[in-house]
Amino acid sequence: MPNLRISEAAALLGVSDDTVRRWIDQGRLSSVQLDSGRMGVEGAELAAFAQRAAENPEAGGPITTSARNRMRGIVTRVVKDGVMAQVEMQAGPFRVVSLMSSDSAEELGLEVGSVAVASIKSTHVVVEIPEG
Repeated sequence: MPNLRISEAAALLGVSDDTVRRWIDQGRLSSVQLDSGRMGVEGAELAAFAQRAAENPEAGGPITTSARNRMRGIVTRVVKDGVMAQVEMQAGPFRVVSLMSSDSAEELGLEVGSVAVASIKSTHVVVEIPEG
């Protein structure tokens, strides 16, 4: 399962690093120790937290920002059948759903907690893995 640095988690939720640390201190998020020795957040837990926050923004969830053509987010759900996959992401307060081939989802290594970028053009959504 992927683990994320505090700064990555904050960027995905559209909040500051300090806000993520405060949520950890309040027990709203659990922290893990990364290989670097720094504090981080498990990707799957962040995905679940992002979903809950988007469903209830009054409870201190991510701040609403304007959407652009490319939205970096965290994968919250992947459902595959023989041919197709439905990939759901939370990009700040935005829920993005993409339908793609199961092969594409496999090649990208998409799983709950993965960081991805949704590129949106008209009614077509493309999910990419960010470099770096």
